[in-house]
Amino acid sequence: MYFRITARALLTRIISGLIASAIVGYLIGQTFLVVSLVTIGLLAWHYSHLFKLIQWLWQGKSISPPQANGVWGRIYDGLYRRIRKQRQKQKQLNERIRKFRDGAEALPDAALVLSHELNILWGNKKASQLLGVRWPGDVGQRIDNLIRFPEFSKYLEDGDFESPCLIISPINTELQLELRMMAYGSDQILLLARDISKIQRLEEMRRDFVANVSHELKTPLTVVRGYVEMVQASDSALEPHWQKAFSTIETQVSRMDRLVEQLLVLSRVENNVDSDNHHQVDLSRLILTIVEDAQWLNQEKNHVIHSDIAPDISLEGNEHELKSACLNLLSNAIAYTPENGVIDVTLRIDGNKIRFSVKDNGPGIKPEHVNRLTERFFRVDKSRSRNTGGSGLGLAIVKHVLNHHHGELSIESDWQQGSEFIIYFKTL
Repeated sequence: MYFRITARALLTRIISGLIASAIVGYLIGQTFLVVSLVTIGLLAWHYSHLFKLIQWLWQGKSISPPQANGVWGRIYDGLYRRIRKQRQKQKQLNERIRKFRDGAEALPDAALVLSHELNILWGNKKASQLLGVRWPGDVGQRIDNLIRFPEFSKYLEDGDFESPCLIISPINTELQLELRMMAYGSDQILLLARDISKIQRLEEMRRDFVANVSHELKTPLTVVRGYVEMVQASDSALEPHWQKAFSTIETQVSRMDRLVEQLLVLSRVENNVDSDNHHQVDLSRLILTIVEDAQWLNQEKNHVIHSDIAPDISLEGNEHELKSACLNLLSNAIAYTPENGVIDVTLRIDGNKIRFSVKDNGPGIKPEHVNRLTERFFRVDKSRSRNTGGSGLGLAIVKHVLNHHHGELSIESDWQQGSEFIIYFKTL
């Protein structure tokens, strides 16, 4: 029940009580004495309830307040209602926290909640199994004091959490972990660690399989090509249908040979994750060399290749991989742009990045295909790719090269209006 009392009503009650006591005192001839006794009694009554309230708040073990009538009864009832509401809210909050913890414990990944200063606030059981971080024993510890890996320290120092960090589990060297960090709440950070050991092993098996099969195919293809060339170079004239047959065999062997060569390149790029072989590469000179080499690929279609190469641009990386990536973009432009088309090759500094782009006025790419271009063996037009010798591996090679060099590939294309493939590298 809602209770409300105003200062005016309270003052009216006090004055009325004093006037009544004064009248009684006047009638018995002891006005001052009666008024004093009433005032003292009123103060004693209020102070007694005030002491009860203090004792209940600080020493009381019961949720129920002391019993009283009048204004103090209303006060006790109001406090009791407020406490019950607070306890109900606390119960709801505890239930939400319990559900959150149950959900976090059910995650297959290790989860840690960190403060903005990277101190551990909370962690699930999986964090103990994968990272060795125990909750609540390690609460308050900085995460980099418990996970001491150079790559993780650099990951925290760079502050770029868009890509994951790969480390070995601190408590099990057979486990490969993928760490991701993201903003959580207003001033906290959520760290997730996922066991990717099985995925890594499958990837290694796939890479080894592709590399081994490609090497094994190289020898029989060379033998077949040799016999075909020997037959075609023989002095005895072949009948027209045999000439056509051997010409078709040579074409398909050449196409297969290019596919095997690209598979080998992709395998080398995927397996070459060591940055020790990186050195300073003169990117301006490298692009000029690629443009000169591309002129030989351009003899049949007679494209106009414009080049705008800024001088003295260097990059820390693997020259062979960089050449493969840039040449793939230019080769694709030559292969898929109609005869007498225009191709623009540019290299320049764009803000704090190096920008290399290949732009053509070819048929362009439909928007629904753009995001799949870097997939292995994906080809927008399979029949056209066969005619041009495309395998669908070129942009996959580019993607892996850029991953090794912290680069980005951007594709801008308008259907029937041309395409532009742009590579961004971070400057030193």
